[in-house]
Amino acid sequence: MKVLKFGGTSVGSAQRMKDVAKLICDGEQKIVVLSAMSGTTNTLVEISDYLYKKNPEGANETINKLEKKYAGVIEELYSTDEYKNKAKETLKFNFDLIRSFTKSLFTMFEEKVILAQGELMSTALVNMYLNETGVKSVMIPALDYMRIDKNGEPDTAYIKEHLPKLLEAAPDAPIYITQGFICRNPYGEIDNLKRGGSDYSASLIGGAIKAEEIQIWTDIDGMHNNDPRYVEGTKPVRELLFEEAAELAYFGAKILHPTCILPAKINNIPVRLLNTMEPDAPGTTIYNKSEGGKIKAVAAKDGITAIKIKSGRMLLAYGFLRKVFEIFESYRTAIDMITTSEVGVSVTIDNTKYLNEIIDDLKKFGTVTVDEDMVIICVVGDLEWNNIGFETKVLDAMKDIPVRMVSYGGSNYNISMLIKAEDKKRALESLSKHLF
Repeated sequence: MKVLKFGGTSVGSAQRMKDVAKLICDGEQKIVVLSAMSGTTNTLVEISDYLYKKNPEGANETINKLEKKYAGVIEELYSTDEYKNKAKETLKFNFDLIRSFTKSLFTMFEEKVILAQGELMSTALVNMYLNETGVKSVMIPALDYMRIDKNGEPDTAYIKEHLPKLLEAAPDAPIYITQGFICRNPYGEIDNLKRGGSDYSASLIGGAIKAEEIQIWTDIDGMHNNDPRYVEGTKPVRELLFEEAAELAYFGAKILHPTCILPAKINNIPVRLLNTMEPDAPGTTIYNKSEGGKIKAVAAKDGITAIKIKSGRMLLAYGFLRKVFEIFESYRTAIDMITTSEVGVSVTIDNTKYLNEIIDDLKKFGTVTVDEDMVIICVVGDLEWNNIGFETKVLDAMKDIPVRMVSYGGSNYNISMLIKAEDKKRALESLSKHLF
């Protein structure tokens, strides 16, 4: 069985829902994972923000606008009064639930309930449309099997136990419809896998049922060899190793959420990135084999802050790096890049929530310098040290661009460079010209 995930743009209108229905009705049994309609999650976040600010009037006005949008989708999607009325009744429950929070105390738990309504509504609409057209699709509620543990990580044992039972209850269904993103926590409360979590949902589902393949359908034909928003003439990369795809996803390739890779890799399940708008395009296939000796793609990660700690005490001093890293750990702040010398260490972070506190603590060990508004440029491929000349090609492409840090050797698949944000476009264009 295959697992197919469709993102928000793929179900972003009534017509696109109809297009998805055509794609999935090919006679093969499958699980279809759906995100919320594009724009819905952002609107639900806006509603939650009004409620946090104790502005029920603003929340209700935004709720009314969203409900009107969905009413238009219902009119366009269904051809019979029976299903139009059924859809209206189903979505009335969702919107009544959202409105109920305008009259009660609002906390982060209520916000997660509100955010879950996007996926619940999109899956309900698509499932009813399939039923109207004669397809006996079955809804498999994610809240009945998708769970996270006390650390916020997926409870894979729970998922593997409960999902197959739901599938076995309707063994002959041609299509199972389920929600991405949403789940329950160990206390039974509605929670989620964070933004971009629908990719994660699909991968976890694929791992739980030992799927034949996981397909991630978006609005672009696979992972490109550079960012098409900045560079003209980019091309899809047809094959990637799991490790290569994980590096690209982490360092800025927007098509795939970084967390999606691990469950598929562990279970050796191929992941295909496909385009809903061009369903015949081959896209990108990610698996455990790859062409050797080749640079595959370039990605860029924005919003980076570089921190340099310079200290004479570091010279030959064991334990110095441990003390530095413990400061970042204490503030739950992840490090992206690191370079060291005899008298200092430079690191980068993308979460500046505790930047001032981190700087204050680091000053106990040396002089601290901070560079903000930086970008990590990541070159990915088979970059093992015995592939002579790859580093030279990359650095030659960057010869006219100031580079603050270079990281190479941490993995066999990545060379990373830190530059100013203002040089990003020029760097991406130069790398494309020299490498591809």
